[in-house]
Order: sequence, then structure tokens, then C-alpha cells
Amino acid sequence: MKIVIVTDAWEPQVNGVVRTLKQTRHELEAMGHEVRLLTPLDFTTLPCPTYPDIRLALFPGQRVRRFLDEQRPDALHIATEGPLGLAARAWACRLKVPFTTAYHTRFPEYVHARIRLPLTVSYRFLRWFHGAASAVLVPTRVVREDLARHGFDPARLVIWSRGVDLEIFRPGPPLPNDAKPPVFLCVGRVAVEKNLDAFLSLELPGTKWVAGDGPALADLRRRYPEARFTGVLSQAELASLYNAADVFVFPSRTDTFGLVLLEAMACGCPVAAYPVSGPVDVIGDSDAGVLSEDLRSACLQALTIPRERARAHAETFSWRAAAETFVANLQPIRYPDAPGGGEDVSPYKGARGLRRILNAWHHSRRGLRQAWRHESAFRQEVTLAAVLLPVAALLPIEPVARLALAGSVLLVLIVELLNSGIEAAVDRISLESHRLAGRAKDYGSAAVLLALALCATTWLTLAGPLLL
Repeated sequence: MKIVIVTDAWEPQVNGVVRTLKQTRHELEAMGHEVRLLTPLDFTTLPCPTYPDIRLALFPGQRVRRFLDEQRPDALHIATEGPLGLAARAWACRLKVPFTTAYHTRFPEYVHARIRLPLTVSYRFLRWFHGAASAVLVPTRVVREDLARHGFDPARLVIWSRGVDLEIFRPGPPLPNDAKPPVFLCVGRVAVEKNLDAFLSLELPGTKWVAGDGPALADLRRRYPEARFTGVLSQAELASLYNAADVFVFPSRTDTFGLVLLEAMACGCPVAAYPVSGPVDVIGDSDAGVLSEDLRSACLQALTIPRERARAHAETFSWRAAAETFVANLQPIRYPDAPGGGEDVSPYKGARGLRRILNAWHHSRRGLRQAWRHESAFRQEVTLAAVLLPVAALLPIEPVARLALAGSVLLVLIVELLNSGIEAAVDRISLESHRLAGRAKDYGSAAVLLALALCATTWLTLAGPLLL
């Protein structure tokens, strides 16, 4: 299928949403699907209030509609609830085509932590946004139950788990360092919703590391000078950092999943976290980490977990399985020119009256230009017509015969255009060799041959005695 994924979260952001979408695209393409992403990189953006690292597309509606009209996707997935997601949702609802959405982030809790907007307001917006989707993909069972309690339709909530790249994140050489052991590491967005204070304020032996960037970085560096802040690292550097750490600490209470949990365990680093959504679903009863409301106790207990146990648990998560779940819940879009399509679906069929006539004239002129530009056979036949039509007009014959001569020439052009349309449609579906595709093109070629034969016969019969 051609799958369009619309997301407001993309590079240069470094977070779980972006990483999930990148890995999903990689797996989908490996499975043979064509994936198109619509991201803020394609638009004029402005910084998100209170979080300037996030760029929001400015008035994207018209460009989103044009992009989707041109792409004509077989399936549409809307990953986020931002401006791009809203514009894509409006396009789908207007044309009454199905789409899926995903709940990646505890949006209401994050907004409440920043501007104190009541949770009821945010959840009302989310119910409206996701309510039109055929399926809402959620990362864990706990998140599914939580959304159901907030009024979401449980029948539409589908668990879409995550995976980890076991080739990049694996036991290996640690990042060179002179840190005093043991090393307690936290990786993620450095922002208020990640609850980093709960980790950095703990009385722990050894050294505390924080990897990542975000709006709270400067303040945390000032208040916790003994901690080491590495900033954003590449995946290879991050894997070395996980291998250098003794315990991975995850203080967040609002994450829906926590990909960094899997990355750390894949490198053999055990986890210490609160028993909340995300860690509960990822760690489960695997003994690859310790979950406790006493985060300090969890950190110290995690020091005793063998690194092999953490790695073994991470190996149970697969990006391919996650991508297969993603595809299984997509809803194919049926356009009006497909069997069973509806007249109200296509964005090209909305014009009426004079506007429809003008549109038809515009599309016809464009078709003639495209045929002249791309089809050498059409150019040759137009050249022949430029010679024969004036001759037909000048010959001393009856009007009916004159019309037959001109009509046979125009018929060749008409059939050639239809044949070119068949070839373009077949090539649009697939460039691979197939007997049915070859048969369709052969039929079109045969139609052109018969039209040429008819034209030659007509001219030889009506004009031959006068010209020869």
C-alpha cells in the first residue's frame, strides 16, 4: 500500500514518538509498502509556547489538503494531535475516508503540568480528535484502560507495542569515562513532565548521568552541579552510555511506554522506575528491573540484577511485530473510481456548473500538453494530422466524405490518448512485469493499430482517386 503518516513530531526533535515513526517506516518499507511522511519540515513553523524545541506548522490546512489530494494514499495514519494532525483529520472527515490515529503522549497531563489546563478540557479535545478514527493505536494495556476510563470507545483502542534495534543497542564497550561507580543513568527529554527532580534529588552512591536536551536543562544543571549532563547523543554513543551505566533510572510518571527502557535493557542495563504506566507494561514480571514507589530503594535493588537478564527481556520486543500490528489496523481508503466507491469521496468531483466546465477545460489542455511532451507516437500522429486535415479541407469532395476523412484522423489521436492513459495507469500501479499488465498495454496498442488501419482505408477509398 501507499501509506501516508502525518506527524507534528519530527526531527530535530529526539524523542520516543520520532523514533517509533522512523522505525515503523523502516519496517513498513522492508515489508514492501510505500511510506510518505508529512512533517513540520515541509512547512513554515513557529515554536510551541513553553517548549520552543517543538516546532508547530503555521496554517498548514491548504498544503495538507493539496499533499493528500496529490498522494492519494491507500491508507492514512495521523500520529499526533497538532496542527498537521488536525488538518489531515479535517481532510479525511470532509471526504469521509477512514483513518487511524495513535496516542503516543499523555498530552493532558503534560499540558496541565505546564499551564495548569484542567484535565477534563484536554481529554474532551482528545475524545473529539480520536473519536472519528477507525482505530486508536495505544502503546500499552494500562494506557488503553486509562483512556477507556476517560470516555474513549474501548472497541477502537488497539494495543500497538514497540520494539528495539537489538543490533545497535546490545552489550558492548562502555563510553570512556572517569565516573565514580556505580553509575545511575537517565535518558530522555529534559522537561518538567519527565520528573527528573525525583531522580537527581535522591541520595545515591556513585554518579548520576542525564542524557538529553530540553527546556529544563539549564535549571537542572544549576541546581544539581554534581550530576553529569551529556546533552543529545547519537544512537551509537547512547548505546555506549547504556553499557557504561549500572542502573537505568526512569523517574517519569506520565510516559505511555518509554522506548529508552528497552534500549537500556538491550544493552544489559537493569531498570529502576515507579510502578506506573510504561514501566509496568515494559518490565512486567520479568525481573529485568525493579518497580517501587521508593525510587531510591529500586535503584539500589537494581544493582543486583544480572545484565544478562535485562538483555534477555529486551529480546522479546520486535519492531517487525509492531509494524505488522500497525498495518493490520489500517483502513484502506476506497476512492470513487474504485469498485464500490462513493461519489462524495473524491476531492476532484466537488465542482458544479460553470466551474466544472472550466475545470474540465483546464484538465483537457493539461492532458494534451502532457501527451505532446511524453508520448512520441502522439507527436508523430499530430504531425500527420497537421498535414492531412488541411488536405481534407481542400479536396473537391462531398461534405460527408470530407467529414469522414477528418474524423478518421481525429480518431487516431483519440485512441492514442486512451492508449497512453492505459499505459500510465498500469505503470502507476506497478512497474513490475506482469502478464495482465502486458495484456492491458497490448490491447491499447492493438486499438491504435486498428484506428490507423481505418484511417488509411478511409483515405485510400475517398481521397485516393483524387490524389493518386
